[in-house]
Amino acid sequence: MENKTKNSGPQRRGRRWLGHLLLILAILAGLHWWQTRSLVGGAAPALAGELAGGGTFDLGKPRDRPLLVHFWATWCPMCRLGDDAIDAIARDSDVITIAIQSGGAAEILGHMKRESLSFPVIPDPLGGLATAWGVSGVPASFVLDSGNRIRFATVGYTTGIGLRGRLWATHMLD
Repeated sequence: MENKTKNSGPQRRGRRWLGHLLLILAILAGLHWWQTRSLVGGAAPALAGELAGGGTFDLGKPRDRPLLVHFWATWCPMCRLGDDAIDAIARDSDVITIAIQSGGAAEILGHMKRESLSFPVIPDPLGGLATAWGVSGVPASFVLDSGNRIRFATVGYTTGIGLRGRLWATHMLD
């Protein structure tokens, strides 16, 4: 009888800890759903434009790898936290970024030079592209498969490891 009493304390604490963990996960899942509810899903909307550094981008061109589509702004402090990760990912993965309401190419390139960033960027001074993708807050990231289907979408800061994991998972699903 004594043995049951001694074990019931740790078991009860373990169940309580598990219950708290499940509650926290449910809250985080609900928060993620709330933040991403306006983002488009399924087939990606059209995305084409002039790159700030010259050249063009067209989502309609065939690709054989997943693509990270990242919306950001030069004035966004949360975006700055992830800029280095986006820059590193762009060195070895397909990445296109869209700078929302950050001025024209000259202003964006000036910001990128000051921050030592080199990822490709399409200026979206009036936010038209962001609206088409359902983006109402930045940063916002989408991972597309080679058929331009949105596999993952997130709003807010995401680690480089998290984005690379989503790109890898999309490659595995493709």
